Amino acid sequence: MLSYAIFIFAVGGVYALLSLSLNLVWGGVGMVNLGLAGFFAVGAYASAMATKFGGLPVPVGLALALGAGAIVGLIVTFSTLRLRDDYLAIVTLGFAEVVRLVASNEIWLTNGTDGISGIPRPFPSPSPVIYNTYFLVFVSLIVAAVFLLLRRLDRSPYGRALRAIREDQTVAAVAGKPVTRFKAEAFALAAAIAALAGALYGHLTFYVAPDLFQPLITIYIFLAVTAGGTGRPAGGVAGAYALIVFLEATRFFAEWIPGITPLQAAAAREASVGLALILLLRFRPTGILPETRSIAPRT
Repeated sequence: MLSYAIFIFAVGGVYALLSLSLNLVWGGVGMVNLGLAGFFAVGAYASAMATKFGGLPVPVGLALALGAGAIVGLIVTFSTLRLRDDYLAIVTLGFAEVVRLVASNEIWLTNGTDGISGIPRPFPSPSPVIYNTYFLVFVSLIVAAVFLLLRRLDRSPYGRALRAIREDQTVAAVAGKPVTRFKAEAFALAAAIAALAGALYGHLTFYVAPDLFQPLITIYIFLAVTAGGTGRPAGGVAGAYALIVFLEATRFFAEWIPGITPLQAAAAREASVGLALILLLRFRPTGILPETRSIAPRT
Protein backbone atom coordinates (compact mmCIF):
# COMPACT_ATOMS: atom_id res chain seq x y z
CA MET A 1 0.00 0.00 0.00
CA LEU A 2 2.86 2.37 0.81
CA SER A 3 4.54 1.68 -2.52
CA TYR A 4 1.24 2.26 -4.30
CA ALA A 5 0.68 5.61 -2.55
CA ILE A 6 4.22 6.77 -3.34
CA PHE A 7 3.81 5.72 -6.97
CA ILE A 8 0.50 7.62 -7.26
CA PHE A 9 2.04 10.82 -5.93
CA ALA A 10 4.95 10.39 -8.35
CA VAL A 11 2.42 10.16 -11.19
CA GLY A 12 0.80 13.25 -9.65
CA GLY A 13 4.09 15.06 -10.17
CA VAL A 14 4.02 14.12 -13.86
CA TYR A 15 0.46 15.41 -14.07
CA ALA A 16 1.56 18.61 -12.32
CA LEU A 17 4.11 19.23 -15.07
CA LEU A 18 1.44 18.66 -17.71
CA SER A 19 -0.85 21.07 -15.87
CA LEU A 20 1.88 23.71 -15.73
CA SER A 21 2.41 23.23 -19.46
CA LEU A 22 -1.27 23.65 -20.27
CA ASN A 23 -1.67 26.51 -17.81
CA LEU A 24 1.10 28.44 -19.55
CA VAL A 25 -0.27 28.16 -23.06
CA TRP A 26 -4.02 28.16 -22.26
CA GLY A 27 -4.23 30.18 -19.08
CA GLY A 28 -1.36 32.48 -20.01
CA VAL A 29 -1.77 33.11 -23.74
CA GLY A 30 -5.27 31.80 -24.40
CA MET A 31 -4.23 29.17 -26.98
CA VAL A 32 -6.36 26.03 -26.67
CA ASN A 33 -3.98 23.09 -26.96
CA LEU A 34 -5.80 19.77 -27.30
CA GLY A 35 -2.60 18.10 -28.45
CA LEU A 36 -1.04 17.83 -25.01
CA ALA A 37 -0.97 14.04 -25.20
CA GLY A 38 1.05 14.33 -28.42
CA PHE A 39 3.84 16.34 -26.81
CA PHE A 40 3.68 13.99 -23.82
CA ALA A 41 4.30 11.08 -26.21
CA VAL A 42 7.09 12.89 -28.09
CA GLY A 43 9.05 13.37 -24.87
CA ALA A 44 8.42 9.82 -23.67
CA TYR A 45 9.64 8.24 -26.89
CA ALA A 46 12.56 10.64 -27.33
CA SER A 47 14.04 9.81 -23.92
CA ALA A 48 13.13 6.11 -24.11
CA MET A 49 14.82 5.61 -27.49
CA ALA A 50 17.86 7.68 -26.54
CA THR A 51 18.49 5.77 -23.31
CA LYS A 52 17.32 2.27 -24.33
CA PHE A 53 18.50 2.09 -27.93
CA GLY A 54 21.20 4.76 -27.89
CA GLY A 55 22.66 3.86 -24.49
CA LEU A 56 22.77 7.51 -23.40
CA PRO A 57 22.54 8.56 -19.74
CA VAL A 58 19.08 9.41 -18.43
CA PRO A 59 19.88 13.13 -17.92
CA VAL A 60 20.83 13.33 -21.60
CA GLY A 61 17.58 11.60 -22.49
CA LEU A 62 15.61 14.14 -20.45
CA ALA A 63 17.45 16.98 -22.17
CA LEU A 64 16.72 15.47 -25.58
CA ALA A 65 13.05 15.20 -24.62
CA LEU A 66 13.00 18.89 -23.73
CA GLY A 67 14.61 19.80 -27.04
CA ALA A 68 12.35 17.52 -29.07
CA GLY A 69 9.27 18.97 -27.39
CA ALA A 70 10.36 22.54 -28.03
CA ILE A 71 11.18 21.87 -31.70
CA VAL A 72 7.92 20.05 -32.37
CA GLY A 73 6.09 22.79 -30.47
CA LEU A 74 7.58 25.43 -32.74
CA ILE A 75 6.59 23.46 -35.83
CA VAL A 76 3.02 23.12 -34.61
CA THR A 77 2.94 26.78 -33.57
CA PHE A 78 3.99 28.19 -36.92
CA SER A 79 1.43 26.01 -38.68
CA THR A 80 -1.41 27.17 -36.40
CA LEU A 81 -0.62 30.79 -35.51
CA ARG A 82 -3.35 32.10 -37.80
CA LEU A 83 -5.91 29.77 -36.25
CA ARG A 84 -7.91 30.64 -33.17
CA ASP A 85 -10.42 29.05 -30.84
CA ASP A 86 -12.09 25.91 -32.24
CA TYR A 87 -9.85 25.63 -35.31
CA LEU A 88 -6.65 25.70 -33.24
CA ALA A 89 -8.10 23.07 -30.89
CA ILE A 90 -8.97 20.78 -33.81
CA VAL A 91 -5.53 21.05 -35.40
CA THR A 92 -3.68 20.34 -32.14
CA LEU A 93 -5.99 17.39 -31.44
CA GLY A 94 -5.18 16.06 -34.90
CA PHE A 95 -1.46 16.46 -34.19
CA ALA A 96 -1.76 14.29 -31.08
CA GLU A 97 -3.53 11.58 -33.06
CA VAL A 98 -0.85 11.72 -35.77
CA VAL A 99 1.86 11.17 -33.15
CA ARG A 100 -0.04 8.22 -31.68
CA LEU A 101 -0.63 6.64 -35.10
CA VAL A 102 3.01 7.07 -36.10
CA ALA A 103 4.08 5.44 -32.84
CA SER A 104 1.65 2.56 -33.52
CA ASN A 105 2.66 1.90 -37.13
CA GLU A 106 6.36 2.76 -37.45
CA ILE A 107 7.57 -0.47 -35.90
CA TRP A 108 11.19 0.07 -37.00
CA LEU A 109 11.31 3.24 -34.90
CA THR A 110 9.00 2.78 -31.92
CA ASN A 111 8.44 -1.00 -31.80
CA GLY A 112 4.81 -0.38 -32.74
CA THR A 113 1.95 -1.29 -30.43
CA ASP A 114 4.26 -3.51 -28.38
CA GLY A 115 5.92 -0.37 -27.07
CA ILE A 116 9.36 0.03 -25.56
CA SER A 117 10.00 -1.81 -22.31
CA GLY A 118 12.99 -1.94 -20.01
CA ILE A 119 13.60 1.80 -20.13
CA PRO A 120 16.66 2.57 -17.96
CA ARG A 121 16.22 3.97 -14.47
CA PRO A 122 17.68 7.37 -13.57
CA PHE A 123 19.19 5.82 -10.43
CA PRO A 124 19.59 2.27 -9.09
CA SER A 125 17.53 0.98 -6.16
CA PRO A 126 17.22 -2.32 -4.31
CA SER A 127 13.38 -2.41 -4.24
CA PRO A 128 10.32 -0.86 -5.93
CA VAL A 129 9.40 1.07 -2.77
CA ILE A 130 12.80 2.71 -2.52
CA TYR A 131 12.86 3.45 -6.24
CA ASN A 132 9.42 5.03 -6.16
CA THR A 133 10.49 7.10 -3.16
CA TYR A 134 13.61 8.31 -4.93
CA PHE A 135 11.60 9.08 -8.04
CA LEU A 136 8.96 10.96 -6.04
CA VAL A 137 11.66 13.21 -4.60
CA PHE A 138 13.23 13.59 -8.04
CA VAL A 139 10.03 14.55 -9.84
CA SER A 140 8.97 16.82 -6.96
CA LEU A 141 12.21 18.79 -7.31
CA ILE A 142 11.61 19.15 -11.05
CA VAL A 143 8.02 20.29 -10.46
CA ALA A 144 9.24 22.84 -7.91
CA ALA A 145 11.86 24.17 -10.33
CA VAL A 146 9.40 24.48 -13.22
CA PHE A 147 6.80 26.03 -10.93
CA LEU A 148 9.23 28.68 -9.68
CA LEU A 149 10.31 29.41 -13.24
CA LEU A 150 6.74 29.88 -14.47
CA ARG A 151 5.72 31.89 -11.41
CA ARG A 152 8.67 34.18 -12.01
CA LEU A 153 7.66 34.48 -15.65
CA ASP A 154 4.01 35.08 -14.70
CA ARG A 155 4.92 38.02 -12.46
CA SER A 156 7.34 39.60 -14.92
CA PRO A 157 6.58 42.11 -17.69
CA TYR A 158 6.82 39.18 -20.09
CA GLY A 159 4.00 37.41 -18.27
CA ARG A 160 1.86 40.54 -18.31
CA ALA A 161 2.42 40.78 -22.07
CA LEU A 162 1.25 37.17 -22.46
CA ARG A 163 -1.92 37.92 -20.51
CA ALA A 164 -2.51 41.01 -22.64
CA ILE A 165 -2.33 38.79 -25.73
CA ARG A 166 -4.77 36.40 -24.09
CA GLU A 167 -7.27 39.16 -23.41
CA ASP A 168 -7.00 40.85 -26.83
CA GLN A 169 -4.11 40.17 -29.17
CA THR A 170 -5.14 43.00 -31.49
CA VAL A 171 -4.80 45.56 -28.71
CA ALA A 172 -1.51 43.98 -27.63
CA ALA A 173 -0.18 44.27 -31.19
CA VAL A 174 -1.25 47.89 -31.38
CA ALA A 175 0.61 48.46 -28.11
CA GLY A 176 3.79 47.28 -29.81
CA LYS A 177 3.99 43.71 -28.50
CA PRO A 178 5.38 41.09 -30.93
CA VAL A 179 2.35 38.81 -30.67
CA THR A 180 3.60 36.10 -33.03
CA ARG A 181 6.95 35.76 -31.28
CA PHE A 182 5.39 35.69 -27.81
CA LYS A 183 2.88 33.01 -28.81
CA ALA A 184 5.57 30.88 -30.46
CA GLU A 185 7.87 31.13 -27.44
CA ALA A 186 5.11 30.31 -24.96
CA PHE A 187 3.87 27.36 -27.02
CA ALA A 188 7.40 25.96 -27.46
CA LEU A 189 8.13 26.27 -23.73
CA ALA A 190 4.83 24.60 -22.85
CA ALA A 191 5.52 21.79 -25.32
CA ALA A 192 8.99 21.25 -23.83
CA ILE A 193 7.51 20.95 -20.32
CA ALA A 194 4.91 18.44 -21.54
CA ALA A 195 7.66 16.44 -23.28
CA LEU A 196 9.71 16.44 -20.07
CA ALA A 197 6.67 15.06 -18.24
CA GLY A 198 6.43 12.27 -20.83
CA ALA A 199 10.11 11.39 -20.43
CA LEU A 200 9.75 11.21 -16.65
CA TYR A 201 6.67 9.01 -16.98
CA GLY A 202 8.58 6.58 -19.17
CA HIS A 203 11.43 6.32 -16.67
CA LEU A 204 8.95 5.87 -13.83
CA THR A 205 7.06 2.99 -15.43
CA PHE A 206 9.97 1.60 -17.54
CA TYR A 207 7.53 1.31 -20.46
CA VAL A 208 5.95 3.46 -23.16
CA ALA A 209 3.36 2.42 -25.77
CA PRO A 210 0.92 4.28 -28.05
CA ASP A 211 -2.11 3.27 -25.95
CA LEU A 212 -0.73 5.25 -23.01
CA PHE A 213 -1.19 8.53 -24.87
CA GLN A 214 -4.90 8.63 -25.53
CA PRO A 215 -6.78 11.98 -25.78
CA LEU A 216 -8.22 11.22 -22.33
CA ILE A 217 -4.93 12.43 -20.83
CA THR A 218 -5.50 15.87 -22.35
CA ILE A 219 -9.05 15.93 -20.99
CA TYR A 220 -7.83 15.03 -17.52
CA ILE A 221 -5.26 17.83 -17.58
CA PHE A 222 -7.89 20.34 -18.70
CA LEU A 223 -9.96 19.20 -15.73
CA ALA A 224 -6.98 19.64 -13.43
CA VAL A 225 -6.22 23.17 -14.63
CA THR A 226 -9.89 24.15 -14.51
CA ALA A 227 -10.25 22.77 -11.00
CA GLY A 228 -7.04 24.34 -9.75
CA GLY A 229 -7.45 27.74 -11.31
CA THR A 230 -6.72 28.82 -14.87
CA GLY A 231 -3.95 31.34 -15.35
CA ARG A 232 -2.08 30.64 -12.11
CA PRO A 233 0.79 28.14 -11.85
CA ALA A 234 -0.09 27.23 -8.26
CA GLY A 235 -3.61 26.41 -9.41
CA GLY A 236 -2.32 24.01 -12.04
CA VAL A 237 -0.17 22.13 -9.53
CA ALA A 238 -2.95 21.98 -6.91
CA GLY A 239 -5.45 20.81 -9.51
CA ALA A 240 -3.13 18.06 -10.76
CA TYR A 241 -2.58 16.53 -7.33
CA ALA A 242 -6.28 16.91 -6.47
CA LEU A 243 -7.19 15.15 -9.72
CA ILE A 244 -4.87 12.19 -9.24
CA VAL A 245 -6.07 11.69 -5.65
CA PHE A 246 -9.70 11.92 -6.74
CA LEU A 247 -9.20 9.49 -9.65
CA GLU A 248 -7.60 6.90 -7.41
CA ALA A 249 -10.22 7.41 -4.69
CA THR A 250 -13.02 6.73 -7.18
CA ARG A 251 -11.32 3.45 -8.05
CA PHE A 252 -12.08 2.21 -4.53
CA PHE A 253 -15.44 3.96 -4.14
CA ALA A 254 -16.78 2.23 -7.26
CA GLU A 255 -15.96 -1.15 -5.76
CA TRP A 256 -18.15 -0.38 -2.75
CA ILE A 257 -21.30 -0.01 -4.86
CA PRO A 258 -23.19 -3.31 -4.48
CA GLY A 259 -24.58 -5.28 -7.39
CA ILE A 260 -22.67 -3.70 -10.29
CA THR A 261 -20.33 -5.26 -12.81
CA PRO A 262 -16.71 -4.12 -13.28
CA LEU A 263 -17.76 -2.37 -16.50
CA GLN A 264 -20.48 -0.48 -14.66
CA ALA A 265 -18.00 0.39 -11.91
CA ALA A 266 -15.63 1.88 -14.50
CA ALA A 267 -18.50 3.89 -16.01
CA ALA A 268 -19.53 5.12 -12.55
CA ARG A 269 -15.96 6.19 -11.93
CA GLU A 270 -15.86 8.28 -15.11
CA ALA A 271 -19.29 9.72 -14.35
CA SER A 272 -18.10 10.79 -10.90
CA VAL A 273 -15.28 12.78 -12.52
CA GLY A 274 -17.78 14.68 -14.66
CA LEU A 275 -20.09 15.23 -11.68
CA ALA A 276 -17.21 16.58 -9.60
CA LEU A 277 -16.33 19.03 -12.36
CA ILE A 278 -19.94 20.22 -12.65
CA LEU A 279 -20.15 20.80 -8.91
CA LEU A 280 -16.82 22.61 -8.91
CA LEU A 281 -17.83 24.90 -11.75
CA ARG A 282 -21.15 25.56 -10.01
CA PHE A 283 -19.77 26.45 -6.59
CA ARG A 284 -16.16 27.42 -7.42
CA PRO A 285 -16.07 28.54 -11.07
CA THR A 286 -12.67 30.22 -10.72
CA GLY A 287 -11.03 27.10 -9.30
CA ILE A 288 -9.34 26.26 -6.03
CA LEU A 289 -6.64 28.91 -6.46
CA PRO A 290 -8.03 31.51 -8.87
CA GLU A 291 -5.84 33.90 -10.82
CA THR A 292 -5.06 37.15 -9.05
CA ARG A 293 -5.02 40.34 -11.06
CA SER A 294 -1.83 42.30 -10.51
CA ILE A 295 -1.41 45.96 -11.37
CA ALA A 296 1.69 46.93 -13.30
CA PRO A 297 3.99 49.25 -11.35
CA ARG A 298 4.05 52.88 -12.37
CA THR A 299 7.13 54.07 -14.21
